[in-house]
This record gives sequence, structure tokens and C-alpha cells, in this order.
Amino acid sequence: MEKAILVSVKLKSERISLDESLNELKQLARTADAFVLDVLTQNRERPDVKYFLGEGKVSELKELCEKKEADLIIFDHDIHASQTRNLENFLGIKVINRTELILDIFAQHAHSREGKLQVALAQAEYRLTRLSGHGIELSRLGGGIGTRGPGETKLEVDRRRINAEISKLKHELKKVSESRKLLRQKRKSSEIKTISLIGYTNAGKSTLMNMLSKSNLLTQDKLFATLDPVTRRIYLPSGKVALLTDTVGFIRKLPHNLVSAFHATLEETIEADVLLHVVDASSPYKEDQMEAVYDVLEELKIYSKPIITVFNKIDKLENLAALKKFAEKFKPYSFISALDKESQTELITLLDEQISH
Repeated sequence: MEKAILVSVKLKSERISLDESLNELKQLARTADAFVLDVLTQNRERPDVKYFLGEGKVSELKELCEKKEADLIIFDHDIHASQTRNLENFLGIKVINRTELILDIFAQHAHSREGKLQVALAQAEYRLTRLSGHGIELSRLGGGIGTRGPGETKLEVDRRRINAEISKLKHELKKVSESRKLLRQKRKSSEIKTISLIGYTNAGKSTLMNMLSKSNLLTQDKLFATLDPVTRRIYLPSGKVALLTDTVGFIRKLPHNLVSAFHATLEETIEADVLLHVVDASSPYKEDQMEAVYDVLEELKIYSKPIITVFNKIDKLENLAALKKFAEKFKPYSFISALDKESQTELITLLDEQISH
């Protein structure tokens, strides 16, 4: 287990609170099996060009690393490759950023061939953006007069190799996408309706999936515990049968290349007849988390689909009246505890009505 110090900088342009952002970073670190030793924060107008942090804070960070015997620094930001390199040279230990942490978690939790392909693609696309040496010499790599030389630089070789890897992975994922498309066409011809579970990571989607479909999927109090999509039949009170799919959870600042790489999986959400948006009602940050989900839905161009908002974990709430007032903006909605079967009666009725319509 790596011993980590978390670093977060509150920039003037950011709306989210420092506490909220750090709380999520701690959960991500724990999910990646890192032991959090300490946290370092700073308020800045804008990031420092060399270190992202101010030079005084970097010196403070170095002292903290030596005192705590840390072997990893995790930044709650997508810091530039050159800033990472400068920090590692100064601190003498490994430095990663939020995106690299999320990619590592995805790599740990991908079990199916499709999941592994999608993670590999996201990692390759990310590595391509991190290649150092961006500058005049790269703007002239198109070939032709004025660009010929004695041979390729290491940078050019790396770029070419990663691009070849990306092309191969995209080709493999295209086959997966076509296979999924055939399955969806069969479902449509049988007129079985499809429901997709969406929501912020760790909102309780897999627990709800188990209750509705009488399954036994893995459930953990960790972010991105479920990565590979799973589809199960559910039987509704009207006698109708529907297919329920549990998909990857969303998160604030979800790296764009992850959304792109997981497009084959997210197609299940795109093609669904109804979306069940599962919300952790007990989270003090639920409004921001819901906004993060809507952002991804907009990116997938499915914001206008029928959505039932499911406020989960109400058993952890002391004041249900405040939640009822908040929920009025998100009709139709249902309050449940995914661990309490009786609380799901209203949700199943709502679902049956939506499917019938």
C-alpha cells in the first residue's frame, strides 16, 4: 500500500468547495488502495506555471513528505506533464494527478475483455496528451521540405507507437459496439423495454440492481466498484418483462477521454427507453453530484430521455421533509433505501407506468 499526501488548490475560478473536492479525492485514493497520510491545500488566483503550487508551498510539501515518509503525491487537478516532472525532480517522489488516479482505479476494476479494452484505450489516449516536447519542433512533423532529418526522435517514435496502439484498440472496440448493436436490435424486435441505471459513483446503483432483479452483483462502499455493464431481467407488477442495465458510475471532472473510451458501454444508456437516476440522498454534495451526471447525459445527447430520479439511502437521513422539498424539482421521483425492499414499491409502480407509456 502506497503512502500518499493529497494536494488540492482552490482556484478563484472554481465553484466547488475545497472540502467537497478533497473528500472525493480521499475516497478515490482509498479505492486505489493508497493510505492517506496528510493533506496540503492552497488558495490561488491561478496555477503556478512551474509547480502548479507556489514555490513556498512546494518547499512546505517537501518537508511534509520527508516528515511523513510519503512515497506518493496525488494532485486533485490535471496538472501539466512539465509541472509533474518539475515536482518529481524537486520532491524526489512520484507525483500523479486526478485523472491518472481514476485511470488506475478503472484498470483495477475492469474484468471483462470489453472493460479492459476501454481502459487500455483511455490510458493510451491520456499518454498521448502527456508526451513532452510540445513546441516548434512538433509543429513541423508533417513531413516534406524543411522537416527531413537524420531520423525520428524518440518523441516521434513514441507518438507513432501510441497512435498505432489507439487505432488497434478502437478497431477492437468497434467490433464490440457492433456486437452490442445486434443484441439491441434483437431486443427491439422482441419489444422488450430497456432501463438503464445511471448515477454518481457509489450512489447505490448495484445494490438497487440486486434488489430489483434478485441478483447478487458485487457491492462495495468504494468509488467505481462496478465498471463492466451488467444486464438482468426484471418482472413488473403489470406482468411486463424489462431489461435493467447497471452502468459505470459518473464523477465530477470525469476525464473526457474516459467518456470517449467507454462509448461502447454508454451506448446501453443511449439506447435505453427509461433512465433510473440513482442519487445518494444522504450526501451533502448531492446537488453537485446530480449536476455532474446531467453534464455526461448532455455530452451523450440523451438529456431529454424519460428519467425517474431515485433518491437512495433515505435511511441515513434525519430530515426527510427537506429532501421532499428539494425533490420537487425532479419529478417523477421516488424515495428508497436500496436495502429495504418495502421502500421500493412506489419505484416499481412508477417504473411500470413509464414502461407502459
